[in-house]
Amino acid sequence: MIVNKKSIYITITLLDFLLFNTSLIIAALLSQPTEMIFQRSYIFILLLILNVFWFFYTNSSGFYEEFLTRPFPIHLFNILKLTLIITVISISVLFFTREALYTRTFILLSALFLLLTITLRTLFLKGILKAARLKGKSVRNLLIVGTDGIGQKFRDIIIENPEIGYKFIGFINDLPTKDVIGNVSNMDDIIFRNRVEEVVIALPDNSNHDLDKIIRACNKNAVRVHIIPDYFKFLSSRFRISTVSNIPVITLRDDPLNEVIKRVIKRSFDIFFSLLILVFVLSWLFPILAILIKADSKGPVLFVQERFGVKNKKFKCYKFRTMIFDKDNNDRFIPVYSGDARITRIGRLLRKTNIDEIPQFINVLKGDMSVVGPRPHAVSFDLKYEKIFEDIKMRYSVRPGITGWAQINGLRGDVENEEENKQRTMERMKYDLWYIENWSFKLDFQIILITIWHMIKGDTKGI
Repeated sequence: MIVNKKSIYITITLLDFLLFNTSLIIAALLSQPTEMIFQRSYIFILLLILNVFWFFYTNSSGFYEEFLTRPFPIHLFNILKLTLIITVISISVLFFTREALYTRTFILLSALFLLLTITLRTLFLKGILKAARLKGKSVRNLLIVGTDGIGQKFRDIIIENPEIGYKFIGFINDLPTKDVIGNVSNMDDIIFRNRVEEVVIALPDNSNHDLDKIIRACNKNAVRVHIIPDYFKFLSSRFRISTVSNIPVITLRDDPLNEVIKRVIKRSFDIFFSLLILVFVLSWLFPILAILIKADSKGPVLFVQERFGVKNKKFKCYKFRTMIFDKDNNDRFIPVYSGDARITRIGRLLRKTNIDEIPQFINVLKGDMSVVGPRPHAVSFDLKYEKIFEDIKMRYSVRPGITGWAQINGLRGDVENEEENKQRTMERMKYDLWYIENWSFKLDFQIILITIWHMIKGDTKGI
C-alpha cells in the first residue's frame, strides 16, 4: 500500500541495473588496458552471469521490499550482503575461466563502486521521494475507520513515513476521541468534503459497525478500500499447520529457537560478540566511567538488580549506576521517567547513549542474557504486570537481551501516566513475543545495527 509502488519499483530496478553494470565496466577499465576488454570477452560473460543472478536474488530475497519504510541500517546490511555475494561469484567465474586479466584490483574496485553507488542511490531516492511527498506531490488523502490499536499504529506509520504517499485526514469512530472527525453515519459527507481518495478499515471483529455500509459509502465516492483484518485472538502471526498421521494439528505459536542448532548459533554469536565488547570496549571504558560516576555522586559504580531470565529463573543484572544511590529502595521497582530528578549528571549521558547497559555483556558471557532478546524486567515489575498481561511469562522462553525488537521500535522506558504506561508495557510485550516467534540470525544482526545507529544519533526513544 504505497502510492505509485510499481513505478517506484521499476525506477529502482532500472537505476540499479545502470549503476551495477556501470560499476563493473568502470572497474574493468581502470584495472587493465581498454583494448584488452574488447579482445577478450570474459567481462561480458561475467556481466551476463551477474545480471541474471542480481535479478533473481533481489526478487527472491525481498531486497526491494519495504524500501520506503525500512531503516537505513537494514538497507546497508542488505547492500553489504549482496555486494559480498556478487564479489564471491565474480571471483568464482574468473577462477574457473582462468581469466588472469581481471586481477584483485578489478575485484576490489567493482565491490567498492557497487557498494558506494547502491548506498548513495538508496539515500538519494528516499530523500527525493520524501521531499516530493512533503510538497504534496503524488499524495493521497487517507481516512481510517476504527481507532483501536491497529488503526492508531497504522496512522503513526503514515505520519512517520511521508514518503509512502498518504496524508492522514482523520479517524471515523463513534467515540469522539483524538483525531476523530466523524462517524459512519456521516461518512459519505466526510469523504466528499475532505476529498478522501483511500480508506483503511481497521475494526476489531467485535465491532458493531456495518461493514457493508462503510464499503457502499466508499464505492459511491469511487474511493479505494483497504481492510486490515483483526486476526484470531489466540493465533499469532506465526501459527503453523502440520499433520500427525492423518490428523491436522494447529500450533498456535512457532518458536524457531526450539531447534537446538539455532540455539547453538545464537549462543555462539553471544559469546563471540560479548568477548569483543568486554576486551576492546569495557576493559578501558570501565575505569574511566568508574571515576566519573564516583565523582558525580556517592554509591557503587554498578547498579545490580535481581531480574527474571530464561525459564523464569532469577539472575543479577549489571548496569552502570545512573541514579542517586538509595540503599533502602535498591531492590524495589520504581519507574524512571524522562527528567527524573534521581538521575545523576553522568547518568543522563549514559542513559542517552545506552552506555549504562554495557556491563550486561558480562551477563551475556555468563549465560544469563543474550545480546538481542526481550529486555529483562525487575522482579516486582513482572509481578505487577503479569496480572494485566497474562502472556508475559512467554517472554521467558528465551534469554533476555541487552537490546530488542521492542526497544528499536521506540518502546523503551516508562511514562508518568499510569494508564498510558500500562498500554505501553502491553505493546512492548507484544513486540517481544513477535521477536520470539520470528527469530533469525539476520533479524538479530539487523536489531544490533539499528541499536548502534540510534546510539550514534543519540536517539534512544526513551530513558
